[in-house]
Amino acid sequence: MRLGLTLPYTDRIPREATHAFVQASDRLGYDTLWIAEAYGWDAFTVLADLACVTDRIKLGTGIVNVFSRSPALIAQSTASMDNISGGRFVLGLGTSGHQVVEGWHGVKFERGVRRLRETIEVVRTVLRRERLTYDGEIFHLDMGLKLITHPVRDRIPIYLATLTPAGMALAGEMADGWIPVFFSPRHWESVLRPALAVGAERAGRSLDDLSICVYQTVIVTDDVDAGRNAMRPHLALYIGGMGSREKNYYNQLFRRYGFESEARRIQELYLDRRRDEAMAALPPELIDLVTIIGPLEECRRRLGELGAVGVDEIAVSLLVPDNDPAKIMAALEGLAPASSAVT
Repeated sequence: MRLGLTLPYTDRIPREATHAFVQASDRLGYDTLWIAEAYGWDAFTVLADLACVTDRIKLGTGIVNVFSRSPALIAQSTASMDNISGGRFVLGLGTSGHQVVEGWHGVKFERGVRRLRETIEVVRTVLRRERLTYDGEIFHLDMGLKLITHPVRDRIPIYLATLTPAGMALAGEMADGWIPVFFSPRHWESVLRPALAVGAERAGRSLDDLSICVYQTVIVTDDVDAGRNAMRPHLALYIGGMGSREKNYYNQLFRRYGFESEARRIQELYLDRRRDEAMAALPPELIDLVTIIGPLEECRRRLGELGAVGVDEIAVSLLVPDNDPAKIMAALEGLAPASSAVT
């Protein structure tokens, strides 16, 4: 199992400190650095900067959405990043959500799974440097243009961040990897794997061809309650506020995990602007299901458990309750693949 890291896409951490963290990650043997994108820094520019201060570690968008850029522009940026990084780039794609797509980009948030499918097909055509003719349900391209630059690779890994059954089936069918957030190892066989398997069967391939890369928050602390409390604002936002009452993919995921009444209650409180109550309504069992919290050895043990259920990669979001830089670096070294039992 490969261990990677995620980075924030805000200016909460100074650029110099980010460089130091990234260079230490590169030296310590972490596999991939992933950076998301919402309405802070854009992912491609930041990754281009990081490519210039690292030597070995892979660099991935985790993720960029398929609404705010055309498929051809995504392919151009992918080819550029692969060249700048010397063949170390990984393209992570997803739909994002209503708030970002409509509220920030002003694009109608609709037919996300279909748009993902067509984007993958166009991106792969462009990266093969074939003439681009495409007649889809969303994109119609008939001029036969061709990429004039030369990527390091003509097949760059594409990972999908999907949570709905239809989106997960698409990952199983077409992607090189799947990047779930709020992954529950307890529900891998009963809830998550079957949805991926639908797509794999549709494509006539094995799920072994799909790398499972879990986005995993890891809070290194001796105070488990403090770690749980650090997660409450994040989980309440996603379960309660990321979408409408009718369509919130994260809320629906936790309902599929069996937290039907809890997810409904958290959403009601959050959308009624009773956010402190929404955070308090998160049961410890729910937090612990999708978050690794504890001393360093306990965190390493639980990371190892993810590998035991079939996870191939972990993208660690590494936290300590007080965000002390020295403690973060100590945790980074303590979890490093060279010294950790998770490998």
